[in-house]
Amino acid sequence: MPLKSYKPTTPGQRGLVLIDRSTLWQGRPVKSLTEGLTQSGGRNNGGRITARRRGGGAKRLYRKIDFTRNKFDVGATVERIEYDPNRTAFIALLTYEDGEQRYILAPQRLAVGDRVIAANRCDVKPGNAMPFSNMPIGTIVHNIELKPKKGGQIARAAGAYAQFIGRDDAGYAQLRLSSGEVRMVRQECMATVGAVSNPDNSNQNLGKAGRKRHKGIRPSVRGVVMNPVDHPHGGGEGRTSGGRHPVSPWGVPTKGKKTRKRNNPSSRLIIRSRHARKKRR
Repeated sequence: MPLKSYKPTTPGQRGLVLIDRSTLWQGRPVKSLTEGLTQSGGRNNGGRITARRRGGGAKRLYRKIDFTRNKFDVGATVERIEYDPNRTAFIALLTYEDGEQRYILAPQRLAVGDRVIAANRCDVKPGNAMPFSNMPIGTIVHNIELKPKKGGQIARAAGAYAQFIGRDDAGYAQLRLSSGEVRMVRQECMATVGAVSNPDNSNQNLGKAGRKRHKGIRPSVRGVVMNPVDHPHGGGEGRTSGGRHPVSPWGVPTKGKKTRKRNNPSSRLIIRSRHARKKRR
């Protein structure tokens, strides 16, 4: 989708850059594929704030997305491409040959009227899904399963993708993620061909704080401008940097502090860390 800029006729439109969504479906989603969504405001089941700077925002309907792609060997036609307020990517409505409808993540270069299919072996074209065991090496994929039949968990955000770079004799497929990490998943896991739609999402400029509030994101205040009673970085005469070791409001080291467990079980599946490039410099 192309970006759309505005003339500075108002302060909110000065520097405003948005995604042009004029080609997307303008109506409401399919009712049977939606359900109500209760916003938590960043609070857990005890009512305590566990995710800061969240709250408010526009009311949303949740669109049920088919991340598993488990309807095998049944062709489907893309009815329309829609906007989804719950994710950065666009979604595509599929109508299968037996009449069933499902939403999937829309990959780039998928158009209305295209035919897609999920099968053990199929053509390498955007929107088709198959396991790594029958996929050609070098394929760009998204919506990747970490465990067979669990549904895609990797590369689901706007513009995300991974590359299938090899397989080994132990039954694992090797993937290069966009972060630079190289990791393994079982070859029985499914993935969808192509990169996720809306790659220009990160190039938007919302222009004003109100648009951020519509998304349910509240203001973020730096600790160095607070008082000592409110934050460990607070206080001091004049402008201060906040101390030698950056910490959270509860004194836990932050901003670069490694939090990954030493004995994380998934570490054996990571061939090359995403931090490897930084270590060489």
